[in-house]
Amino acid sequence: PLATSFEGRHGSVRYWVKAELHRPWLLPVKLKKEFTVFEHIDINTPSLLSPQAGTKEKTLCCWLCTSGPVSLSAKIERKGYTPGESIQIFAEIENCSSRMVVPKATIYQTQAFYAKGKMKEVKQLVANLRGESLSSGKTETWNGKQLKIPPVSPSILDCSIIRVEYSLMVYVDIPGAMDLFLNLPLVIGTIPLHPFGSRTSSVSSQGSMNMNWLGLTLPERPEAPPSYAEVVTEENRWSSLAPIAAFDDFERALQGPLFAYIQEFRFLPPPLYSEIDPNPDQPTDERPSCPSR
Repeated sequence: PLATSFEGRHGSVRYWVKAELHRPWLLPVKLKKEFTVFEHIDINTPSLLSPQAGTKEKTLCCWLCTSGPVSLSAKIERKGYTPGESIQIFAEIENCSSRMVVPKATIYQTQAFYAKGKMKEVKQLVANLRGESLSSGKTETWNGKQLKIPPVSPSILDCSIIRVEYSLMVYVDIPGAMDLFLNLPLVIGTIPLHPFGSRTSSVSSQGSMNMNWLGLTLPERPEAPPSYAEVVTEENRWSSLAPIAAFDDFERALQGPLFAYIQEFRFLPPPLYSEIDPNPDQPTDERPSCPSR
């Protein structure tokens, strides 16, 4: 497979086609055209639909005194996204220290260049957001705070000379101390999420619960249905047979409410099957006869 076209600070991946036309006694005609290659990354694969989460805690020190901890928990619904999508961030930040802290989230692009046994790495800011400042003893919760992905090049994961990766950093900015951060990996793909893809992770996580019905066993013999007398009492049957005005023709019948006719037959028992001939006086020659052997 060909690596995705890319223009970086210390290297690039470019493709072009050249054509030459050679003619006798004339100079050759040369033409060069560049084109773009995309190595498609389908974010609907199970590995890219799995949730990403993490938890960290840090205790601050002020000279010889120990302050309370600052804790951070963050989660995103999946690992794979496409440009233009918004990442929903679920996070909880608790500040038990004596300092004012600020929760933030940032998307970084990391470019790694490999040549002659050496590697050079460049990290660039792609998008960021800022939460509310938290004083001592305060807690902030992000219930799906959105961070939109701008138009960026897709991830390059299978090239031997250039590698492009993305990550979501959810962190707490602590003045006068090292920040507390969580790094959640991202993959920027080219094939967007299918309509059913958003439910794949939740379905897979609940598979153990939904598959419990497989352990159930069917009864050896099904129960018989209840009798008519057990379901409908004699009082209900007679109350449903309210007198209804008769209609002479079909047009007048349509003028009345349809549910009245449905109620009339709701509690009537079904007809009984019988093996006795209902017309015993019928002439013998009119009855169907069995062929003789």
